[in-house]
Amino acid sequence: MAMSQPIITLELIDHHRRRAHRSRNVAMRRTIACGLRSLWNLLSTPSRSSADRLTSPEPEHARRDVAVVAALALAPAIGLGIARFAYALVLPDMRADLGWSYADAGWMNTTNAAGYLLGALVAARAIASVGAYRVMVAGAWACVVALMLCAVFRHAIPLNAARVLAGLGGGFAFVSGGVLAAGVAQRNPERAAFLLGLFYAGPGLGILLSGVAVPFTLERFGAGSWGAAWAALAVLSLPLAVGLLLARGESTAAPPSVQASPRYADMRWLLCGYLFFGAGYIAYMTFMIAWVQGSGGRVSFQALFWATIGLATMASPWLWTVILKRFLHGHAFAILTGITAIGAVLPLVSNTVPMLLASAALFGSAFFAVVAATTAFVRRNLLQTQWASAIGILTVVFGIGQMLGPVAIGLVNDAMQNLSSGLWASVLLLLVAVMLGAFQRDREAA
Repeated sequence: MAMSQPIITLELIDHHRRRAHRSRNVAMRRTIACGLRSLWNLLSTPSRSSADRLTSPEPEHARRDVAVVAALALAPAIGLGIARFAYALVLPDMRADLGWSYADAGWMNTTNAAGYLLGALVAARAIASVGAYRVMVAGAWACVVALMLCAVFRHAIPLNAARVLAGLGGGFAFVSGGVLAAGVAQRNPERAAFLLGLFYAGPGLGILLSGVAVPFTLERFGAGSWGAAWAALAVLSLPLAVGLLLARGESTAAPPSVQASPRYADMRWLLCGYLFFGAGYIAYMTFMIAWVQGSGGRVSFQALFWATIGLATMASPWLWTVILKRFLHGHAFAILTGITAIGAVLPLVSNTVPMLLASAALFGSAFFAVVAATTAFVRRNLLQTQWASAIGILTVVFGIGQMLGPVAIGLVNDAMQNLSSGLWASVLLLLVAVMLGAFQRDREAA
């Protein structure tokens, strides 16, 4: 029997059209949802090799660790970037107002370095007693108080006492923050070099902020207004000190009760090289603004020059991480110190604007990467229980170099009646550090 043909009506046609339309909408929604899900996975997962994915922490954990290290970096931003290095911006006005020689001006950084040395000497013991986080926070707030004191006093003795306090706080903040950052890096081995570089880029933020604030403060209030500049630096430091709360909860990599001391003879070349590096780099950071001023640099260019150093320091984790990861022994230290020396010598070759800015960028990008290289060496060669002591002794020799460098270079400047002689001496010290660091070997290769 023949099948009867269905009766096609307008209602039937409309029914099938609506069904097809709904099906297309469902398919489109599913396609869009799948696409959005894929895009989210792509954006939320860092680009890594398949081998790295097997060993990497969860993205949320990794992002939190980056945020923790960024918060820890606020400690050296205060202790070094502002409380120490910003002195170079205030120095010319203080020297002119107080009638200081270059050696007198150098003493202000020498006393700061003496406090830093004391902080480094007792930091490991303080960490063992109360924990690294508390030591770091106490050090940062000591720096804020010291900046306030510098804004109040006008005589050499209380000013130098305030600089000692700033150095002590800076030593506490730097060593304890470095220990905490090393612990975060240890649980992120594939990104350890970047995380350490991020911590040691912290001073760049302080340099940048002070480079913007101090020159314009001095211009606004006129000659002899260096007290207002110190007050501005104290105000800048306050929110950074509060920001350390974001790292609350971090602890030392090993329990304080089992902290131990390493064999320092195994890192003797690195220690010697670090001593010369500390003496060499600090001369540039102490007297370079005076050089820029003497070369005719106006306030706006002084701010630009110092801000360039700060920005370059902040960029260093992205610029030099490959060196920290690929070069073993003391080679990363030697290479980065060599780059710092090149940056320091450029103004002596030519004091044109492009050369000065190139010097600021090169020097700024490398000089704290050198510090990161020493911590990377410690993390690579020593047990976690030895980190605090090792970072502490490295900071001690660094502090000795920084203590001797400013006054020695200041005496050279006074004797030769110019700044260029002292800057040449600083370049020589950096080159000696390069040679010494190149002799250092990792423990298993020693």
